[in-house]
Amino acid sequence: MEGEPSFRKIGLGPWEEEFPGRDPDDPRYDPELLKEGDRRNVQDRYRYWSVEAIRRDLDRRGYLDLEIACENWTHDFNIGSMVRSANAFGARAVHIVGPHKWNRKGSLMTEVYERVYEEPSIAHLEAYAKASPLKPHLVAVDNVEGSVPIETFKFPPSCILIFGSEGEGLTREALSIAEATVYIEQRGSVRSINAAAAAAIAMYAYSACVEKEA
Repeated sequence: MEGEPSFRKIGLGPWEEEFPGRDPDDPRYDPELLKEGDRRNVQDRYRYWSVEAIRRDLDRRGYLDLEIACENWTHDFNIGSMVRSANAFGARAVHIVGPHKWNRKGSLMTEVYERVYEEPSIAHLEAYAKASPLKPHLVAVDNVEGSVPIETFKFPPSCILIFGSEGEGLTREALSIAEATVYIEQRGSVRSINAAAAAAIAMYAYSACVEKEA
């Protein structure tokens, strides 16, 4: 419409412009952000907060007992998108397993708030799960024989969702360590959807399931 800006401004400008005459007395504020403005992709309650302050608050508020793992993903933007979704759903950590390219542009800086671990192999991921005090169940997401529809699966409260590459899916080793395998039904002609999109759907299915059971 005439007179409206052609774009939507995200976040806030410098503190003195946004709140003239008010002192920024919150110790969680970052001096540089107060001076330059905060246009980050963060929720409004975190405006001007430092990265460390946001991390501490996320820890205080608590995460879901959910972790995400991708095996042999070679598309760097997909990894970044998955990290971004993991942060949005409150996942506790992300594991990048095996050979990969990791370009952080796709995550829109959410990697600075999320725990991201690089695992050399599926065996290392399995060892991590066994050593974790949360004792997470390993759940594979792949449309292979024997997998069950994700919408009917009762997710355990603590689990690691494992996703394979778009072309080949999960390796036999990854499927062999999984306690269950679920799939996302495809109703069109394509056999599978984008890997990062599949991860977001699975995280939503998990969160809806555990909240329903709570």
